[in-house]
Amino acid sequence: MPHLDDLRLFVRIAEAGGISEAARRLGLSPAAASAAVKRLERQLDNRLFERSTRSLRLTQAGEDFLGCCIQALELLDGGLATLRHGREELSGEIHLGAPSDLGRGTLDGLLEGFRRQHPQIRLVMHLSDGMHDLYRNPLDLVLRYGLMRDSSLVARKLCDNHRVICAAPAYLARAGRPVTPEALAAHNCICFYLSSGLYDRWRFAHNGRHYELEVRGDRAAADGALVHQWALQGVGIAYKSRLDIHADLDAGRLVDLFPDADYEAVPLYAVYPSRRYQPARVKALVDYLEGAFSTTR
Repeated sequence: MPHLDDLRLFVRIAEAGGISEAARRLGLSPAAASAAVKRLERQLDNRLFERSTRSLRLTQAGEDFLGCCIQALELLDGGLATLRHGREELSGEIHLGAPSDLGRGTLDGLLEGFRRQHPQIRLVMHLSDGMHDLYRNPLDLVLRYGLMRDSSLVARKLCDNHRVICAAPAYLARAGRPVTPEALAAHNCICFYLSSGLYDRWRFAHNGRHYELEVRGDRAAADGALVHQWALQGVGIAYKSRLDIHADLDAGRLVDLFPDADYEAVPLYAVYPSRRYQPARVKALVDYLEGAFSTTR
């Protein structure tokens, strides 16, 4: 049976991309770490890494084993935390992934309450508008608009949400306000790159008619926070998640161009690896976020 310390080292090496860096983080010598990897490979009767003089990468067997190993160690760590829970304050690290605009704005503000409730928990934020890989990256929890296709993940709905076609008053004063959806074709529309490609078809319903409008503009970004910033600067019209811009709508910095429209729904989910046990600190965060987002519209 592999030793737990060897399994933890294997995960750290996969995360760090090298034995020396993982050994440094764990306070081991590279020689001791290398010996532990070889011992683990012998016990498993499988090569976990392909080695060269310049690189180290997981084999297919290593890829397959990594996800199982992460879940098993989390299950064990969670069980140990449960034994301590009730006797002491929740503590430890939570690695939280989120879309860039949500993370820098609404989410960061909401998390202050959680930080005050649980000062011994250290939140590590991973902000990206790409797809978060919860098995390859050390993430405990990811917030995501819409459901992931990976059926091995658990998704818990935090709140309803929808997109909003919006622009700054400065842009509308300069370019005029589109009265109908068709009028968007004559405007500078800021597009966003999703993992599936350029999101330049805006879907919504207005006055009983369903639209899928192909829009164009002089710029696009794979960063939702940058699209948000451009909209605030009066560059053009954006189709943004309401959770990202609700404060700007309330303050009048952005204007909902079609307030009676039935916009595209993009509910917010908390996504985490499928497992029977969830660490108490992660469950506490999910419960907190569900309550916090329920009052944010």
